Amino acid sequence: MVLLPWPSYERDLGDAVSGLSVAVYAEGDDPPEQDVLDRVAFYVPAYLGDRSALRVMGRMPTLEVVQTLTAGVDGVWAYLPRGVSLHNAAGVHDASTAELAVGLILARLRHLDVFARYQQQAQWAPDNYDALADKTVLILGYGRIGQAIEARLTGFEVEVVRVARTPRDHAGKTVYGHQDLPRLLPAVDVVVVIVPLTEQTIGLVDAAFLAAMKDGALLVNVARGPVVVTADLLAELVSGRLRAALDVTDPEPLPADHPLWHAPGVLITPHVGGNTTAFLPRARRLVAAQLRRWRAGEPLDNVMTRP
Repeated sequence: MVLLPWPSYERDLGDAVSGLSVAVYAEGDDPPEQDVLDRVAFYVPAYLGDRSALRVMGRMPTLEVVQTLTAGVDGVWAYLPRGVSLHNAAGVHDASTAELAVGLILARLRHLDVFARYQQQAQWAPDNYDALADKTVLILGYGRIGQAIEARLTGFEVEVVRVARTPRDHAGKTVYGHQDLPRLLPAVDVVVVIVPLTEQTIGLVDAAFLAAMKDGALLVNVARGPVVVTADLLAELVSGRLRAALDVTDPEPLPADHPLWHAPGVLITPHVGGNTTAFLPRARRLVAAQLRRWRAGEPLDNVMTRP
């Protein structure tokens, strides 16, 4: 049996579900009865579901495959039964997250967030602001989304510095390793963080990392909140030395009384990088393709390795 988060799965997935036994567990629903869970072999948790959508996996004795609708799976491992294969949604969020990353860069450099507040006050306040043109942008996490960010920066007349966990050559381009960050950070104007959340990346952007950034540089986090040490970033923002644009925070959701909300030089969006109109069509195509592979006994894409 397949357990999906879409009541409209027949329309959404077409022949991929033809002949399969399918049940639906959508966001906000009560979990299916145990006799249904006893037969689930392929499970797609809801994209914005709470932890109950993950805890229910422990009640699926015949579960074989979990296909997430998220690129990051850091919160899934604790609930995934041993022996069950986990597959992420690599490729589904590339366009949306890359768009937001570039949008946050432009909004913060060109003070669009400030102008929005001025508009509410009917205030006309022209001044000279940063352009993105001629800047050096470091992409920290040069995977699929990092590459999508670079593609969208093409045409903005910037220099791109690529950094990944392991240094390599990618299509004739140099990709530096994390060990190169201390010498790279002082020379860049914008740092875009798009690394996965792992034991190695928790707290990666700490006081030492931030201190290595040049005065006035912009930090953009579209990865996960705990990659950045909030207290260390807050200190740099309050001092006025750095700026930030954050789609993710730690803690998250950010409490109403948290000082990060009112720190100078920061723009915050509520973790909306992947949740756009581009998400569902791509998610449905991925799930349909994975179901076809599963039915045919073929290897599935995007397999994740337990940390």
